[in-house]
Amino acid sequence: MLFPRFRHGLTLLPLALLGGCDMVVMDPSGDIAAQQADLIIVSTLLMLIVIVPVILLTFFFAWRYRQNNKDATYDPEWDHSAKLELVIWGVPLLIIMALGLVTWISTHKLDPYRPLDRIDTNRPLAADHEPLTVEVVSLDWKWLFIYPEQGVASVNELVTPVDVPIRFHITSSFTMNSFYIPALAGQIYAMGGMQTTLNAVINEPGVYEGFSANYSGAGFSDMRFKYLGVPDDEFQAWVDKAKQQGSILDRPEYLKLAKPSSDEPVSYYSTVAPDLYHAILNRCVVEGKMCMDEMITRTDSRD
Repeated sequence: MLFPRFRHGLTLLPLALLGGCDMVVMDPSGDIAAQQADLIIVSTLLMLIVIVPVILLTFFFAWRYRQNNKDATYDPEWDHSAKLELVIWGVPLLIIMALGLVTWISTHKLDPYRPLDRIDTNRPLAADHEPLTVEVVSLDWKWLFIYPEQGVASVNELVTPVDVPIRFHITSSFTMNSFYIPALAGQIYAMGGMQTTLNAVINEPGVYEGFSANYSGAGFSDMRFKYLGVPDDEFQAWVDKAKQQGSILDRPEYLKLAKPSSDEPVSYYSTVAPDLYHAILNRCVVEGKMCMDEMITRTDSRD
């Protein structure tokens, strides 16, 4: 994390103008989101190297060469200065080069598909660590979270342990959506028949907002969920609660859940059909329908 105190200090600067706004994007609780906030600050500072002098010089020239200033040098034949040309072209070129380097590095380092190599700035991860897998399905207009290792699922409530790497596998029942938890990491699309992946970690316990950042119809405004970062023992207690209170999520139950509805209350499933996510991803939840991956395999074998 780049100069955390400096970053937090810069975050406080606009509070006078943005007193009613949530600054979670610039002061997040997850390491990936924190690195993205640092990237925003670095990029902004690099651009301000040009913007601030230009603004100040605009006022300076307007004052220096005002009509009633008789001390200003009048030189109508002036047309070139090598020093000015060097500054005018050299500084922006250096800034573009710096931005390009920062972008190239961060694009690879913050690739959502890239497995994590650290919990935070001071705690690296072992190469053989196993992340917690969560399968995310965007529905109209709610979110389904499947925990394949724990054998449970939830609607509109996501819970993960603090300081544990999470690997999200994300798809959609039909409509394209965008999975976004500002405190955790950047947004990533959920698309029907396709799977995207997001690797992230939450570093501070708390209750955070999650939502769809891509308009998807009438119930879009209610397509929100609570994300809880909790200690390991509380996560296990939550899994136990889901197993005790939840119902069975099989294919018929999923087809009922997938019907459009908004402002859906939190609910739990104690048992999940082991092949359900595969069927959702490959558009073959309905019994007897051929899965997309099977269809592709048959097509390739014919060729």
